[in-house]
Amino acid sequence: MEKIKIGISIGDINGIGLEVILKTLSNPRIAEICTPVVYGSSKVISYHKNIVGEEFEFHSTRGADKIYDDRINIVNCWQENVNITLGKPSDQGGQYAYLSLEAATMDLKEGLIDALVTAPISKEAMKGANFPYPGHTEYLEEKLGGSESLMFMISDQLRLGLATNHLPLRMVADKLTKELIMRKLQIMNEALKVDFGLERPSIAVLGLNPHAGDGGVIGDEEEKIIRPAVVELKKKGMLVMGPFPADGFFGSGQFSKFDAILAMYHDQGLVPFKALSFGSGVNFTAGLSGIRTSPDHGTAFDIAGKNEADPSSFRKALFLAMDIVRNRRGYVEMHENTIIKREKPFEVEGEDEILKEEEN
Repeated sequence: MEKIKIGISIGDINGIGLEVILKTLSNPRIAEICTPVVYGSSKVISYHKNIVGEEFEFHSTRGADKIYDDRINIVNCWQENVNITLGKPSDQGGQYAYLSLEAATMDLKEGLIDALVTAPISKEAMKGANFPYPGHTEYLEEKLGGSESLMFMISDQLRLGLATNHLPLRMVADKLTKELIMRKLQIMNEALKVDFGLERPSIAVLGLNPHAGDGGVIGDEEEKIIRPAVVELKKKGMLVMGPFPADGFFGSGQFSKFDAILAMYHDQGLVPFKALSFGSGVNFTAGLSGIRTSPDHGTAFDIAGKNEADPSSFRKALFLAMDIVRNRRGYVEMHENTIIKREKPFEVEGEDEILKEEEN
C-alpha cells in the first residue's frame, strides 16, 4: 500500500518551526511510516539543520509530483537567498512563511499530499507580508472551500473545540448565536465520528459567563443562546450536554467523562487545555475538505536558534494527521455502523516504538 504523504509548511523561518520539524524528521523511522514533503527552501533548511546538528539526507525537488516515497522531500518554493534573523519577527519571515503555506495548501487541494502539518507563524510577521487572515485556520477555510471550520485542540487527555477563535474578548458575546453554536457542535460531532472513529460521541458545552450565568443573574447568554442550541441538537439525536460552568468543569475533572468539549472563546478553552497538555497537544482544523494539524505552540522567538525547542507537539501533529487520513479512508470503506470506538486519539502504527526511542 502506498505510504501516506504528509505535507509540512515550515512556518516562520526565524522561529522554532524548522527546529522541531528537523528534530522530528531526523528519526529514520518517520520516513518508514510516511512520506514527508517539506515546503520551503533547501538553503534555509540546511541553515537550520546546522543549528540542530542532525545528520540526515533529503531529496530536493521543484514539485510534489516528483517526490520519493522512501525519503524526506524538500519542495523548493523559492530559489533566492534569505536573510534569517533568528528570534526576531520580520516582514521577510512572514513572506516566506506565506509562500510555504500557499504551495502546501495548493498541493493538498490538488491531492498531491494527503494531509498538511503547519509549523507556527508569527501574526505580526504575516501582517507585514500582507497576509489578509487572522491565522492558518481562516486561510485554510477559504482556500479549501469549507463554509465553516472548527479549531479543535487534541491531546491524550481531552479534545476541545472553540465556538469563536481569535476574537477580542469584548466581541465574543455579540458573535455567539444559537445557529453558530449548533454549527460548531455539528462539525465537532461529525469529526469525532469520521476523523476519530467514535460511533456515538458525547460532547460537553461550556457556558459563557461565570457559573454559567447562575440562572441569568450573571448574564443571560446561557438561557437565550447556548441552552436552546443544546436542546435542539439533543432532539436531533446528538449526545450533547450543558452548558457547564467552565471553572468547576475542569477543576473537578468532569472533562474526562466526555469525548469532547466546546468552549465559547479562545482562552476559556486554551488555558485549561495547555495547562493539562502543553507540549503534547495538537491543533486540528475540523470541517475542512483537507486534513490540517499543527503543534499547540507558537514561534517561540525567545528560544529560536538555541536548540532548546521540544519537538513532542509537532511529532504528535504528524502522527495525528496520519491517523485522521487512515480514519477517513476507513470511514468511507466501512461506513458509520462498523466503526470501532478507539481508546486513544493517537493510534499510528509504529508510533509507540518511535516515542520510546525519543524518551531514551
